[in-house]
Amino acid sequence: MRRTRKFAIPIAAAAISVTAWMGAVTGAAAETDDVGVLAAGDAAAAAIAANAADHDDPADHSWNSADVAAITLTGSSATSASSDVSVSGGVVTITGAGTYQLSGSLTNGQIVVNTTESGIVRLILNGVTIANSTSSAINVVDAGEVMVFLNAGTTNRLSDATSYVYPDASTDEPNAALFSTADLTIAGTGSLTVTGNAYDGITSKDGLVIAAGTITVTAVDEGIRGKDYLVVNGGTITVTTRAGDGLKSDEDGDATLGYVLLTNGTVNVTAAGDGVHGETDVITTGGTLTVRAGGGRTATLPADASAKGLKAGVLIVTGGGQITVDAADDALNSDIAIAIDGGTLTLATADDAVHGETTLDVTAGTINVTNSYEGLEALKLTISGGVVNVNSTDDGLNSAEEGVNEFAVAPNAFIRITGGSVATNGGTDAIDTNGTLTISGGTVAAHGSATRAGGEGGLDSNGPVTFTGGTTFATGLTAVTGTIANTSPQRWITYRFAATQAANSIVQVASGTTVIAAYRATKAFQQITLSSSQVIGGRSYNVYTGGSVSGTPVGGLYPGGSVTGATLAGTATATGTSVTTGPTSASPTTPGPAPTTVTPTTPGTTPVPPPAGSPTPSPASGPAGSRATSRSPTPARRPSTAGRCAGASPTGN
Repeated sequence: MRRTRKFAIPIAAAAISVTAWMGAVTGAAAETDDVGVLAAGDAAAAAIAANAADHDDPADHSWNSADVAAITLTGSSATSASSDVSVSGGVVTITGAGTYQLSGSLTNGQIVVNTTESGIVRLILNGVTIANSTSSAINVVDAGEVMVFLNAGTTNRLSDATSYVYPDASTDEPNAALFSTADLTIAGTGSLTVTGNAYDGITSKDGLVIAAGTITVTAVDEGIRGKDYLVVNGGTITVTTRAGDGLKSDEDGDATLGYVLLTNGTVNVTAAGDGVHGETDVITTGGTLTVRAGGGRTATLPADASAKGLKAGVLIVTGGGQITVDAADDALNSDIAIAIDGGTLTLATADDAVHGETTLDVTAGTINVTNSYEGLEALKLTISGGVVNVNSTDDGLNSAEEGVNEFAVAPNAFIRITGGSVATNGGTDAIDTNGTLTISGGTVAAHGSATRAGGEGGLDSNGPVTFTGGTTFATGLTAVTGTIANTSPQRWITYRFAATQAANSIVQVASGTTVIAAYRATKAFQQITLSSSQVIGGRSYNVYTGGSVSGTPVGGLYPGGSVTGATLAGTATATGTSVTTGPTSASPTTPGPAPTTVTPTTPGTTPVPPPAGSPTPSPASGPAGSRATSRSPTPARRPSTAGRCAGASPTGN
């Protein structure tokens, strides 16, 4: 029953849409590294402005009660005094613009709206039940605009046929229990239960706006579909589909249409297909959206099925609200771009949590990925703000370029972190790019594989890793499997312990009397890499195990720590090219006096006294038989799964 199609908007039109969203960025610039990133809070507004406006007008929501025409449904027929209403058996036809109040029931009938007048047709449902055995319950054949208004305190039910009877083989409409060829608005505080027994639940072939109401839809195919656009501004909506998508807009001939916009309300979707599907854009600015797609992350999908939480042909923007997804396919997926610019996202998936085929920009909001194959993935991945927490069985953050050898440096692929907080726990690599990795701001805690080395690590990059700012703490059996650029303006240290350190171990790095990094391990590791503004080239740092940590952590990296009672593992110097390795047997320190705790505003700046008996750091000090380091060696690389970014995935695309 799935109506599968490839994205049909011409590439040029899609490029215009994305360029309009990026603001000052030109189409040519969008093909280079100079991808425009809007300031936090601007992305949703820019995306909305780039699309065609919806039809809903505040004036449509008020009317003169004296002008309301009553229609009484009597089971097998109906009565009305209006000259614009005709009744033939169980079929009630409205032929004029105006406001009509319906009450009663039709056991096998239909409400038909068929008028060439330009005004709005309002259908006030005042406790109606309409069923049909051969077609839809409400069929808008022609009208300028239609509003279905749910009277307060009323319960209304619509159900259609399990098999439609059409006049000829070329006719395939109506195809929903509530069907409209005109712009459709649903409003009012009453309730509406719609059962689509053959195809869709609610469909408008033009635009569809849901302003209010308690709406429950069960459908074989799509739940709620607005061809030109689907806008949810309020209400409580529950959608269940047997074979199709939950919420959908599928206009594919105009780059300003085909979008889904959620600004408010509470939406719960359980879909066999995609939870929310926009042929162009999916935009959220508020409300609560909960999606279970394809049976959730533990389900197995057919190879050609799509069961994504949110799916867009051009752009996904989250500018606010709460989004919770449990999907058998990607949680968020766009054929071109994704912007996380606000809101709180909680994502569980059998595949990628957030996948932008070309760009993925995180500027604000919170992303919590509880389960995924890969966490955040795009050709060009930029994090400039917000909070990102990722758990993945493969790579936490991933960037690769289709058509480029997986062992080569991909010229257009990159991961750039300029702000925010990032905590990523990867089953293979925490952060993996086939291009370049640059960290210039924010706080990054990257935890690579606890069981695999030789190409798996905290930071894995085919091209150079460059630190220009921020605080980065990477761990794994190998902390960094790429090459850190010696030209990095900000220095770093890498330290390898003589043996694997267990999960929940505390590791602290101190310079003189200052703890510059305090870390409690989220899983086993053997090597650490630290880069921050407090790492000075040529200076040696003590590495301790034990002690205590304090404050609110970012992925195990705490803002405060004390080495009182800790054990000196060794020292590392921020210079040179080889890995500092801890001694075979570390010497315990003698606890010093309790420190005076000073809670800093960034991780790793708590002053502490050196433990009694510990060595005084100096540029020349280090464990016996070891050399100081500023970067880790580059091991033989594994066949990288990052190459799948633009291609195959375990559950299809």
